[in-house]
Amino acid sequence: MESFFLSYLTSKIHVIHHGKGPELLICFHGFGESAKHFDVIAKGLGDVFTVVAIDLPLHGNTVWREERPLEKADVIDWIEKILAQFGQQTFSLMGYSMGGRVSLCVIEKLATKVNRLILVAPDGLKNNPWHMIATQTRWGNHIFKYNTYHPAFFFRLLTVLRKWHMINESVYKFVLYNMNNLAKRELVYKVWTCLRHMMPNRKHCKQLLAQRKIQTLLFFGKYDRVIPPILGQKFADGTFPCKIVVLDKGHQLLSEELALMVKQNL
Repeated sequence: MESFFLSYLTSKIHVIHHGKGPELLICFHGFGESAKHFDVIAKGLGDVFTVVAIDLPLHGNTVWREERPLEKADVIDWIEKILAQFGQQTFSLMGYSMGGRVSLCVIEKLATKVNRLILVAPDGLKNNPWHMIATQTRWGNHIFKYNTYHPAFFFRLLTVLRKWHMINESVYKFVLYNMNNLAKRELVYKVWTCLRHMMPNRKHCKQLLAQRKIQTLLFFGKYDRVIPPILGQKFADGTFPCKIVVLDKGHQLLSEELALMVKQNL
């Protein structure tokens, strides 16, 4: 494993890379994680890919000093710099959870250079109404910030939604775990706000995947109630080359087993 920083405007973007495979695989991690979470799959894929994982803003060792949200153009600039550094013209793409949404944004802007798309329990296949309100409306973002520091109403609402079966038990526990202290709530608020412009146009993405015949692999956990396999079935509508693999797991899918399944389905 080696790491380096990309100098970008006033920021420093931390990048980790593994393996000596002939094809670049650029990876984007999930919320609250980092590029290091791809170490476990890099061991199994290092002969096929050179695995390059990027720490997103507010994660890992990346230092994001831009006083604005992350834009799709920023991510494309990082990738162009990485391609130049490794002497490559094309690459494959992997996104896990929140990183899946980022990966779909890359497809929108840079599909001509993408060989394969691998999405693992990906966010971005469906609009989450709470996320949309909190990040895409000014009033919603103000309420989101207020609840970050005054969470009593939020927790009461969460309990009511659970009681009325408007959210399932897995989602309730997932939200509670990520919001049960101030540091966690601040991270959610800051990350959601920073990445609020990373919203892919799914229809356009599917058109580009079809036009470019980009091989797409979708991995889901059978017991994942946060991002269930049904979302992949709806996304993979037959208009572009796509395989869906459902593993006997929950939401946490980055593992040596996943690396093996990727190899078997390339």
